[in-house]
Amino acid sequence: MAFKIKKTLLYIFLIALAVTCLLPFLLMIVNATRSGREIMTSFTLIPGHSLKENWEAVFGYFNLFLGFWNSLKVAVPATVLMAYFSALTAYALAVYKFKGKNIIFYTIVVFMMIPGQLGLIGFYNLVVKLGLLDTYVPLIIPAIASTGTVFFLRQYILSVLPMSLLEAARIDGAKELHIFHRIVFPIMAPGVATMAIGGFIGNWNSYLLPLILIHKPEKLTLPVMVSSLRSSQDIATNQGAIYLALAISIVPIMIVFCFCSKYIISSISTGSVKE
Repeated sequence: MAFKIKKTLLYIFLIALAVTCLLPFLLMIVNATRSGREIMTSFTLIPGHSLKENWEAVFGYFNLFLGFWNSLKVAVPATVLMAYFSALTAYALAVYKFKGKNIIFYTIVVFMMIPGQLGLIGFYNLVVKLGLLDTYVPLIIPAIASTGTVFFLRQYILSVLPMSLLEAARIDGAKELHIFHRIVFPIMAPGVATMAIGGFIGNWNSYLLPLILIHKPEKLTLPVMVSSLRSSQDIATNQGAIYLALAISIVPIMIVFCFCSKYIISSISTGSVKE
């Protein structure tokens, strides 16, 4: 009886926690259908009737779908390159023995503690000298060097990868890259998917670097475009338009999260390796 009571209380707590987490998203969607005056004067979870006006206000100031496409052109390749090269680096640090291995690893740990904003001025000067302003290259290439992802995946490999599996593959004549792509990477898939979620969210929501490096209006990413709503004089008071732009901007994040979450669960249940 006591166990059932504890279980019931646990479910009630989890349901309340889920509702608390989902409430801001629901409120954002509801406010996207209301006018700015309604949002400022009342609180409700009932949708309004100003969706069309908010839509026209947003697209009257900029092309939201163009910003959507620009952000995808940055977030997708940056996430893919980060996941692949971080996995490759983590595999080398976890499996191979070579001089300077510990120094490299400790250097990665140290760089994890240094805020990226400290090198912003130097990075901007480098981008200017290379002639890469108003391009997506400086937004994509640096994302490959993700120290946090390398650190996490190295620890993940050490916990799930049996070295006997690699030795068996080498005895069978498999090349090192073949071993990584066909054996190691599928085992690492849950960890890679986990870091890919965070990487995509970070690249999609990146604001400071695109704001500094991208000047042409047609190349602005979505977060920069959405932030301009607040500074525009004509629709700055239209809170509904801002909520609508934010609601549209989180769609890719939700899609990636749902896809990777299912992939993580399926990989853990079917991709385990027993020694």
